[in-house]
Amino acid sequence: MSRFRTIVMYFVLVVVTLAMLFGISRVEKRLDAQVAEHNLRFTGQIKNAPPMVVFTTVALGSFRGLVADLLWLRAGALQEKGNYFEMVQLARWITDLQPTFSGATAYLAWNMAYNISVTCSSFADRWRWVNEGIKLIRDQAIEYNPEDPLLYKELAWIFQHKLGNIMDDANLYYKNRLAIQMTNIVGTGNPDWKALAAAPADEAAFMKAYPLDHRFWQAAKEAGYENFDAVYNAFRSTEPAALPAGIVSRLGGAESPLVGKLTDFFRAEYLRRSIKLDPSLIVEINEKYGMMDWRVPESQAIYWATLGLKRTPGHVNLDCNRIITQSLYEAFRAGKLLMIDDQNFESIIVVPNLALVDAVYDTYVQAQTTFDKGNSASTFRSARINFMKEAVTILYNYGKFSKAEEYYQKLIKEDGKKHPNIESFVMDEWAEDVRDAAVKKASEIISGLIFRSINYMVYNDQDAAVANERIARYIYTKYAADLGREDRTKLPSYAEMKKSVVENCLKIFPPAMVAILKAKIAEEQAEAALEQKTVSPEKNSPDGRK
Repeated sequence: MSRFRTIVMYFVLVVVTLAMLFGISRVEKRLDAQVAEHNLRFTGQIKNAPPMVVFTTVALGSFRGLVADLLWLRAGALQEKGNYFEMVQLARWITDLQPTFSGATAYLAWNMAYNISVTCSSFADRWRWVNEGIKLIRDQAIEYNPEDPLLYKELAWIFQHKLGNIMDDANLYYKNRLAIQMTNIVGTGNPDWKALAAAPADEAAFMKAYPLDHRFWQAAKEAGYENFDAVYNAFRSTEPAALPAGIVSRLGGAESPLVGKLTDFFRAEYLRRSIKLDPSLIVEINEKYGMMDWRVPESQAIYWATLGLKRTPGHVNLDCNRIITQSLYEAFRAGKLLMIDDQNFESIIVVPNLALVDAVYDTYVQAQTTFDKGNSASTFRSARINFMKEAVTILYNYGKFSKAEEYYQKLIKEDGKKHPNIESFVMDEWAEDVRDAAVKKASEIISGLIFRSINYMVYNDQDAAVANERIARYIYTKYAADLGREDRTKLPSYAEMKKSVVENCLKIFPPAMVAILKAKIAEEQAEAALEQKTVSPEKNSPDGRK
């Protein structure tokens, strides 16, 4: 009798269990449908995850939350004691245990890039912590959460604010290291992005385009490189990255079209693998906004915010849009790199990227239409007005008088304030800027005045050339005395700034103007040498003899 009752009890339990499992499966299907319909996030199976992450999410189940809590407590205790070396691994473990908890990853990355970095006295150590914060989001969290705009916004913010701003004493170090990193990957400050985008998209595509019987592989094996990884590792081991000399010489030298195509691919692959930038998206951004300098932080902030919009359901996100408008504005003001300090990382010279002016204006208009349509107090409208004031001054400063007038008329139409003429407006803005100059603003004014002086010199208007350079020297001296004493706000020497602007002019001027400028430079150098030669004997002896 007891055995019969036991069997019945087990049978009933099995039936109840099956009924409950059936009910749970129905509820789960409804929940999954709602998740898909409303683009909600969940903690189920994760795409693109490595085996260890899949194992923890499936095998540990809900218990992984308890493990993650213990790791959080451990991380907090380490930070209070100032013991940061274990923090990187803990952050990665927490992200692996809770891969779809974007808020946690964003906080951990922000903590490393901001809180922990500033506790280090060494700028190199600070850069290492900022990089760890970047990599946690870029290399890990985004792989698990490709549609979460929060991660793209936080990553873009680190580039825009931590690297691009001057709040951190190590900001010049960050800017130099980022520029050097990009140069080492793509070779120059202005690579052929379309050629990089047209190269094979990955290793598999490369092997299809260059099968093992291709003469490239014969050259590689003769040079001692047996497979793809060997060639790739050799390519990225040099600074800047380059194909091994043994392969290049066997394929006809550096001027060979095949070597050029191979270099384009390996640069693109290095870019994708090391810092996750896709040349195709860079081309798209350049075509949309104007040719950008990808060695400056603002360009990379725009990249990640743009990618966030592309991957976000609906392709609309206020935070990502704000990052784009703000970074594009800053890239217009100081988004073209002229000089870096690759030895001491203590100075950098940037000038406005005038090619972006229309894109900045259009982006503000589009953002206001999307988020604040009909709102006269829109923050996007206020930012657009401030931008137009800057644009008029910068364009006028760099001799783009017709474009400056165009934006001056737009400004009058927008805010209703009118000056006697555009010259009066610019002078008033200069006076205010000199009084309250930040380092970027001071740099753009001084560089612009030097640029105008060079233009006047080329056109043989010596008085105007001298006048503009005197104003540039005055602003430089005043800024250096009032605001440029701290490391984070100081400018390079005036001579370095002038040299960089001259070198840029030699690159961008038409050939006829370049010839005149070179002749003027040679003439100035000859006069300086003659003056030095005349003065030197007097310093050596009273009668002028050595």
